[in-house]
Amino acid sequence: MIFEENKTIEKIGEKSGYIFSYFLFTTILFFILILLKKIPESWSYIHVMGITILIALIGVAIKRFLK
Repeated sequence: MIFEENKTIEKIGEKSGYIFSYFLFTTILFFILILLKKIPESWSYIHVMGITILIALIGVAIKRFLK
């Protein structure tokens, strides 16, 4: 008998790792920008999240375009 590997756990791990890395990168970027006073006083963590999600989506779009 030939058994196929269970890919669902691998996909869940890959997606959760991507989400964890996204929040880690966003948090580090936010604190760096705050410490260097490079963002306006009125901006919050949500604004930096928006910028990083935009960068991530552009990266995904370029990856799909080049396939």
